[in-house]
Order: sequence, then C-alpha cells, then structure tokens
Amino acid sequence: MLSIEEALEKIRGGIEPLPTEEIFVSDALGRVLAEDVIATVSHPPQAVSAMDGYAVRADDVSSFPVTLMQIGEAAAGHKFDGEVGPGECARIFTGGGLPKGADSIVIQEDTDADGSSITIKEAAKPGEWVRPEGLDFAAGKVLLSAGRVMTARDVGLAAAAGATWIRVRRKPRIAILSTGDEIVMPGAPMRADQIVSSNSVALVAYAAVLGAEGTSIGIAEDRPESLRERLKDATGFDILVTSGGASVGDHDLVQSVFGDEGLELGFYKIAMRPGKPLIFGNIGGTYLLGLPGNPVSTGVTSAIFLKAAVESMLGMPSQPLYQAARLGRDLKANGKRLDFMRARLETSDAGLPTATPFDRQDSSMMAAFADADCLVMREIGAPAAKAGEVVKIVLLGTSIIKF
Repeated sequence: MLSIEEALEKIRGGIEPLPTEEIFVSDALGRVLAEDVIATVSHPPQAVSAMDGYAVRADDVSSFPVTLMQIGEAAAGHKFDGEVGPGECARIFTGGGLPKGADSIVIQEDTDADGSSITIKEAAKPGEWVRPEGLDFAAGKVLLSAGRVMTARDVGLAAAAGATWIRVRRKPRIAILSTGDEIVMPGAPMRADQIVSSNSVALVAYAAVLGAEGTSIGIAEDRPESLRERLKDATGFDILVTSGGASVGDHDLVQSVFGDEGLELGFYKIAMRPGKPLIFGNIGGTYLLGLPGNPVSTGVTSAIFLKAAVESMLGMPSQPLYQAARLGRDLKANGKRLDFMRARLETSDAGLPTATPFDRQDSSMMAAFADADCLVMREIGAPAAKAGEVVKIVLLGTSIIKF
C-alpha cells in the first residue's frame, strides 16, 4: 500500500494543468489565474488630494497666518487647468488632481474663507495630504500572479489596474458515478434494504467548493454491463470520480471492469483510515479517481485526493496538507494505518487551536462528519497521546473562494 504522500505525489505528477480561457474581469471570482495580471495604468493616475482643502505652494505657507488668493477649483474628475503661482491657491476636494504649481494641501479645517481670500492658519510641508501618482501601484507592475485564486478583493484590484479580460484555467469538468445496488437517487422509491445516494450529491458540492464543475452521471448497478454503460457517459469529462466498488469484494467491480476497458492504473490502496480502497489512473484520456463508498470515507478522501487533483488541473501550487493544533483529549495508541479522526476545532488566545476528536469514528457516521471542523492525523503506530500535545490536522470547510 502507498503512503498518503506517495499517493499525492502520483496524483500531482500525473495530472497536467487544463487549457486556459479568457473571461471578463467581473466573472473572475474564484477562478485561478493562468497569467499574471499586470497594471496597465497607475493608481492614482496623477497626484491627487487626500482631503478637502486648498492646494498651495508649501513655500507660501511656511509661516502663518497668511492670506492667499483662490484662483480655481479642483474636484475629483474635474481637473483645474490653471497654475498655482506665488500667493495663490486652489480649492480642492478629495480625489481632485493636484494643480500645476501646487505641492501640498492645507485641509479646510485649518483655513478661513472670505470670498476668494483664503487665510491659512497652519503651515504645510511639501507633499502634505497629497497622494502621489502611482502611490498604490504603477503601470507595468505585476499585481496578481498566475496560480492565484481570485478573491473579491482581487477582482476589484484587477479592474482598477485596467484589466478587462483576464486569462484563467478552465474549470475541471468532473463526472460523478455512484455504484451499488443498495443506493437510489434522492427522491426515488427505495426498499428497506436501500439507502439514498448521498455521495453523488455531496461530490457535486465538493467539486464546486474546489473550483470545479461536478455532474452526476447516475448509479451503476453491481453488474459489469451496467458499469460499462455508465462509463460511456463520462466521455468528454476531465476526471471521472466513482463512489463505491473500489475494494476487492465480489460486488466491487470498478477496477476489474475498467481494467478491461483500458484503465491505466496509477495506484490502488493507501495505508490510511478511512479511505484504504482508493484508485487513481487514466481511462481513455480521462483521469479516474475511485473513492470508497462509505460517506465519510468519500468525504475524507475528497478533502485530500480530489482536492489535490483539482489543484493540479488548475495549475495551482501544491498546498500544505497539514496544520498544527493541540489535542483536546487523550488518545490511545494508533494501529497499522494512518488514521484521520473527525474532530471539532476551537480557537485559543494562547497560540494553536485545540482539536478534539469525536469518541466514535465510524466511517458511516455522516452527522458527525458534518459537525467536524478538521481531521486529526495519527501516524502509523503512533503511541498514546495526551491532551495538550501538538498534532497535525487537515482543515475541513475551506473553499477555493475567499473574500
């Protein structure tokens, strides 16, 4: 069996980034940049006032009080075309362009106006209350680098920088196939010995959270011909994710049937719990990720391996799998497989957060998985651990889209 690190290396090394496409900047939220965003304009495009007041020459107001003659007005979007000379000033508003000849601003609270005669009551240094051209960024500066997931703030920055169309990675298209005679689609009639195919619904949601587009292509019965028929529906997708049927039981057919259909197997089985029976490969030009069927196993393996696959398709740099936390309760020694325990996470004012694993860790317990904030990782053969010890965790609930 592979270690989790070996499996992740095979997935990341075996998946090529998807082609790129151009989209309008307003549609860029959550998309992954395929090219740097470079400013085509400076911000601000010229020196502007940071306050309402008067544009002056600092030499004229080095001592005070002094009375200057107002010769014009500059508001945001309404430039004053004149030039401020000795003994003169111009009324200016926040965002207004600094008139020629002026080099500083006196805020209006430090002035008295009598018609066009403006008495300055405080001195001003050169550049005071002036935002110079390019204070935020200059034309030609790389503002956002390829591989970055666009946040709402990034979208605004790109627009301000003059980007109208930006190049991003195409969203991965994921076909989701559930397997098993015991499952039915939500809303369909079911027998007492059947359950709802919740994995198909959850995987579509997982795909969206990761920045991909998931499509359920139905359920394959525990018959080879049914699995072959559903495989045809995966044509044109970037990756096929199956749920269930990845083990070696009499009704677990994914590997054998797909092997007959040309599956190039990358790996099978990982030394972890939950999620041991996991398949990665390529079939007919479509990547295959065969996940175990227990709902929690599907969720845990999605949070680790489907995430890595999608990130590779999007050309994103590899993300650290683990973070650090303090253990919230004592744990027994671990066995022969890497264990991922569902846990609640609580923030702390004293550094690391606290992760408290649930008492019961059965891989069919969906309610507990939904309540979990993270997975506490336990190494193979790890000794008993005491509350307060530092452990590695995998965060749950993180999304590709951030504010």
